[in-house]
Amino acid sequence: MQIIRDIAMLRRAVSALKQGGKSVALVPTMGALHDGHLSLVRMGRRVADHVVVSIFVNPTQFGPAEDYAAYPRDEARDAALLAQEGVALLWAPDVAVMYPGGHSTHVEVAELGADYCGAARPGHFDGVATVVAKLFNQVRADVAIFGEKDWQQLAIIRRMARDLDFAIDILGAPIARNTDGLALSSRNAYLSKDQRAAATAFPAALKAAAQAIAGGAEVGEALAKAESDIVAGGFDSIDYVALADADSLERLSALRKPARLLAAARIGKTRLIDNLAVE
Repeated sequence: MQIIRDIAMLRRAVSALKQGGKSVALVPTMGALHDGHLSLVRMGRRVADHVVVSIFVNPTQFGPAEDYAAYPRDEARDAALLAQEGVALLWAPDVAVMYPGGHSTHVEVAELGADYCGAARPGHFDGVATVVAKLFNQVRADVAIFGEKDWQQLAIIRRMARDLDFAIDILGAPIARNTDGLALSSRNAYLSKDQRAAATAFPAALKAAAQAIAGGAEVGEALAKAESDIVAGGFDSIDYVALADADSLERLSALRKPARLLAAARIGKTRLIDNLAVE
């Protein structure tokens, strides 16, 4: 597996991978890889001839009170895992390469980024959209794969790619979960033993709410019960629990297809997100 940190070298390497009409899948990450990330890599290997993974902890998507400096980093471990999965190339630029001096352009997907995590983390999705747009231009892959765990992010990236005419297909990969239902996340590493045990209340409450809504329960009542169950399970606060149109992210007061139950909650210093389809 090649490890590349220079854009000119990256483009030459990707061009070589594409020789003979071969296709390339991009899996953008911030490192601290777990089985959820590796499931994206495996999807990439199924849909393309070669997989390129990026590791870049993007400072522009972290707020001033968030955990950029503390975000887990272990490139050597990550690289070993990716090599085992047959990844062709690891793109691992530093901040100066990604944001050279004088960088002053950003991408905003206004409506989709205003609510939910966008409201709780102002500027976050501008940082995400900007770095993903740069990754698309740098790697020039045929397809990019993102996890469905951050459904709002996936919707924003799909809209950005459509609006800006990126010649790339965007695929969503199903959420990878532990056997107890908790979605895999790099931030799970921040949880204490007791918090980790309590965190299972989060997906359990969402599953119950999704089933209730699908069965005809009043949406507001089902969402309120999910919030109370999450707090009763040991969480400190709820950022949001909402039923949303799966494409536009419009909040829904009654079920219509396609719909998604979106949620974010805080336990200790850790903020977890999750979502479920409601059918």
